[in-house]
Amino acid sequence: MSAISLYARPTPNHDERVAHALAVLQSAAVDHAGAIVQATSLGAEDMVLTDLIARHHLPIAIGTLDTGALHPQTSALVGRIVVRYGLQVETYRPAADAVVQFVDTHGQDAMFRSIELRKACCQMRKLEPLSRMLQQRTAWVTGLRREQSNTRGGVPYTEHDDAGRTKLNPLADWSWNDVWHYIATHDVPYNPLHDQFMPSIGCAPCTRAIAVGEDFRAGRWWWEQGLAKECGLHVSTTSTQEMTA
Repeated sequence: MSAISLYARPTPNHDERVAHALAVLQSAAVDHAGAIVQATSLGAEDMVLTDLIARHHLPIAIGTLDTGALHPQTSALVGRIVVRYGLQVETYRPAADAVVQFVDTHGQDAMFRSIELRKACCQMRKLEPLSRMLQQRTAWVTGLRREQSNTRGGVPYTEHDDAGRTKLNPLADWSWNDVWHYIATHDVPYNPLHDQFMPSIGCAPCTRAIAVGEDFRAGRWWWEQGLAKECGLHVSTTSTQEMTA
């Protein structure tokens, strides 16, 4: 059964939410001309944002992180974006020597052995490449939604990150039904792993399908108990609120 058949449902005021998300993007593209990027995880929400950017010809760059540990279905979406929209996708990878040293020292399964090692892996594969993506940028766009987890319940449409950049979350008030209704309506490309009960998709070793009734992000770092399911991409050191893609 496809994610579209499971989740795509028209919801009250859906068109207004689409219009608002577009307005957030349009305004930011003007305010941060030449210095704004969509940091896409290639998940369903981010594919909606990429479609809005492409459909309305907004001058917002598209960037993604190739951690070196993604599912092939995730990596393949980069090529699908290029073919479908004619957009180039900036790809940022971890430093090769850092990956080799980390694996040689801690092994391929380091993330399963301690929270500290898992966070060190995320730092190397995600946070450091993201810092390069955001260099010379004054704003970035994410697919964060309030519904994704309790720790994201207060996600605003616009905020500032620890470096003072404007951080935009145009889909903050969208439901999962909204996301899939938009995907179905506009035939947006998406990761086929979503059809395998993976609503939140990260690196391959750290993602599993969720069961009926489980939290949206239960398939991320599932071996860690009682913790916010976050890697640190959207965790502010000046706030207690934690968020990520």
